[in-house]
Amino acid sequence: MRNLFSKVFSLILATCSYGQDNFAENGFQDKKLNITTEQGNLIYEKVKQFPDNTQISIAIIENGKPNFFGVQRINDTLVQIDNHQDIFEIGSISKVFTSTLLAQFIVGDKLKLEDPIQEFVDLKINTKDTITLLNLTNHTSGLPRLPSNLNLFLADKNNPYKYYDKNKLKTYLSEKIKLKHKPGAQYEYSNLGAGLLGYILSKYKDSNYNTLLKESIFSKYNMSSSTANRDEVKRQLVKGLNAKGKETPNWDLNVLAGAGAILSNVEDMSKFALAQFDKNNVELQLTQKPTFEVSENMKIGLAWHIINSEKGESQFIFHNGGTGGYTSSIALDTNRKNGIIILSNVSAFHKQSREIDNLCIGLLRSQ
Repeated sequence: MRNLFSKVFSLILATCSYGQDNFAENGFQDKKLNITTEQGNLIYEKVKQFPDNTQISIAIIENGKPNFFGVQRINDTLVQIDNHQDIFEIGSISKVFTSTLLAQFIVGDKLKLEDPIQEFVDLKINTKDTITLLNLTNHTSGLPRLPSNLNLFLADKNNPYKYYDKNKLKTYLSEKIKLKHKPGAQYEYSNLGAGLLGYILSKYKDSNYNTLLKESIFSKYNMSSSTANRDEVKRQLVKGLNAKGKETPNWDLNVLAGAGAILSNVEDMSKFALAQFDKNNVELQLTQKPTFEVSENMKIGLAWHIINSEKGESQFIFHNGGTGGYTSSIALDTNRKNGIIILSNVSAFHKQSREIDNLCIGLLRSQ
């Protein structure tokens, strides 16, 4: 899973204004869906640069009401399609769900953010520093982005996490762990940390990651098409594309599932987004509460990145994701009950994949 937060402010400050001709020529306007000229032009400008067979699925939430808009590139032409129930890998947005599980267990059980992770693993972690559950969820653990015994040069580039199992994770923790800084001192995005959190929560509940999601989140918010088990949604799954626009295998996250294993559609994701607007939802409000100041304009809660633009615009929460065949982005203005969710089969390794985030932020700013 990629890490784009180091350059997030270039997205926020980007201008997103286009003329009317592209919008009119490509027939994107649909009054039923309330797609504005500005939004139609922005979608056209960002999507036209991607390969044939690219699909973009968008939920536009305005004042608490979601509308859906889908685009596919076919033979160099952008065609409006209905793909709001089609399934994509959401990549690192899964981290928000993993942290939501943690928030539930804090609210409903006896867990505390300050609990040391050593209490939840049946081995001695080879470090003198105490890493807490909070450190894992807000990327301040000191753990690297990936464990040192996951060699991406030797792994299958089309499915790099597939064979990284719990035994290898245990070996890392007991023998090879090396922190980059003292826990709690610095923000450094870590897929390892989020994956470890998912593993710990599964052990805590004597369950598995997918079952926890289904019982604690997907059923609660009526997300009937969401899963961390690809076999459950194969018929609805949009094929992922690699950086050259060719079909590519899906990723298997194995023991690091908590970092990016979820598959979903924008219909389900919009249900989860709408729940974020409920000020009485204690567990979701906990995930949005700042826990660490990353910079002057960005803080982090429990996985959610909390953004303030330099222009003093409305604060919003944000996360993105990317795998070998997919890129995703979600930005929610919880005060105005507005939001944008984008799922796509644009590879995270495509040279223009960052435009998915640009599109997400641009559409949010257009509301």
